[in-house]
Amino acid sequence: MNKQNILKLDIAIFAGGCFWCTEAVFQRLDGVEEVVSGFTGGTIKNPAYREIITGRTGHAEAVKITFDSSKISYLELLEIFFATHDPTTLNRQGNDVGTQYRSEIFYTTPEQKQTAEDFINLLEKENIFDSPIVTLVSEAKPFYMAEAEHQDYYNENRQQPYCQIIIDPKIKKLNTYFSKKLRHGTIQKPRRV
Repeated sequence: MNKQNILKLDIAIFAGGCFWCTEAVFQRLDGVEEVVSGFTGGTIKNPAYREIITGRTGHAEAVKITFDSSKISYLELLEIFFATHDPTTLNRQGNDVGTQYRSEIFYTTPEQKQTAEDFINLLEKENIFDSPIVTLVSEAKPFYMAEAEHQDYYNENRQQPYCQIIIDPKIKKLNTYFSKKLRHGTIQKPRRV
């Protein structure tokens, strides 16, 4: 195999509120190979969604992003993460309230930790947000894939009111501000048949 054809795959794990929203954003990026919705950061093994939504397990709804760092950098992923959710609200994104909806970066390497901390410091220094950033930066913990009905949710359920009211504006923002980072030739991921 030619060295130029070898992908340099890395993992990023972000919690930014409802994982349906976060998944929909990152699926559209060139260089992102896979996005899996799931749970991380909690105290029990193999939690189910019905347990997570109680807020008692300590898990966050999160996405595990497998990306080709030769096409999109971790810093670029962070830029999009901070631009497409509110990192200033503690345990909340819009009407979604609870610790499971917190803003948290789960780093997988010391370099990711440093990059995330430096980027947050820059955002704070530049007063990008009206309120202080509450996003946590934590070492990656076991990641548990959510049930099948939570995977690819937006692409399969665009007609749902939640998707139209909550996720559509995030996708519009992504299309507007990060169009050069989108998969070539597609602003919206086509529906699967």
